[in-house]
Amino acid sequence: MLTSYREALRQGLRQALQADPRVFLMGEDVGRYGGTYAVSKGLLEEFGAHRVRDTPLSESGFVGCGIGAAINGMRPIVEVMTVNFSLLALDQIVNNAATLRHMSGGQVGVPVVLRMTSGAGRQLAAQHSHSLEVWYAHVPGLRVVAPATVEDAHGMLLAALQCPDPVVIFEHTMLLNTEGELPDPRPAVSLEGAAVRRSGTDLSLITYGGSLPRCLVAASQLASEGIEAEVLDLRCLRPLDVAAIADSVRRTRRALVVDEGWKTCGLAAEIMALLVEQVFYELDAPPARVCSAEVPMPYARHLEDAALPNAARIVEAARALMAP
Repeated sequence: MLTSYREALRQGLRQALQADPRVFLMGEDVGRYGGTYAVSKGLLEEFGAHRVRDTPLSESGFVGCGIGAAINGMRPIVEVMTVNFSLLALDQIVNNAATLRHMSGGQVGVPVVLRMTSGAGRQLAAQHSHSLEVWYAHVPGLRVVAPATVEDAHGMLLAALQCPDPVVIFEHTMLLNTEGELPDPRPAVSLEGAAVRRSGTDLSLITYGGSLPRCLVAASQLASEGIEAEVLDLRCLRPLDVAAIADSVRRTRRALVVDEGWKTCGLAAEIMALLVEQVFYELDAPPARVCSAEVPMPYARHLEDAALPNAARIVEAARALMAP
């Protein structure tokens, strides 16, 4: 069945709320307004204010409430409007959610699900448009996922609710209107493991989230030039599927990492370091990367477009890797 990414998220929320009375959704504008991106539209009327809770504009406050509820046996889904705003709750996420199981010797789990949009492309300027996934992927104690397909958007939410530890889900803003097949019955989706979205033999395009469609477009263009690119969707950013990354690059012997985050100290840099550690002697060219420009995200459309990875930049970088 053809479904939008937004609708797949809504169906996942509805299914979770129906299946388990401990599950509730909380966040800014998730109730009466239906969610900033209309993901939770209609859920307040269906489940009531006890299960779909509007919160004050206080990320530290309501994320902390979600952590407390999880510790006490509930299964909260906490929606943070954008990843930029989640920085106001870093203390709660990094110093509490991620650490309490370790600090309690395994006695206290924090099964909270934190959902947030990330990424640029909608002219929302520098305080609403960044890709900060690597900030969270850096932290032990968190599980970090970035669903890029309709099936993963639906299934990873349900899988996250079964996880005994905190899960951070990044939903790229430019994926919300995309469409894809959502099988019926819904298959189980894992929170671990990368997925090959296109097979290839000449180089590996390694990416995640909102950059996946760009890589698929670039791979199609490269194929028309006789270059067969494999597209690997990381899906889970912590823990990374190191084996899948290494296996893909062993097959193709070239790697191009596409990451909407900034290049300096970014996720692309971590993956390139892993490749050097794991498959250095099997590479036919140095690993390369395409990242966002090292600037706060511009508001103007032409500047925003220029700052972001796109298919043309990916193709250009792939050609350079294939050069003799």
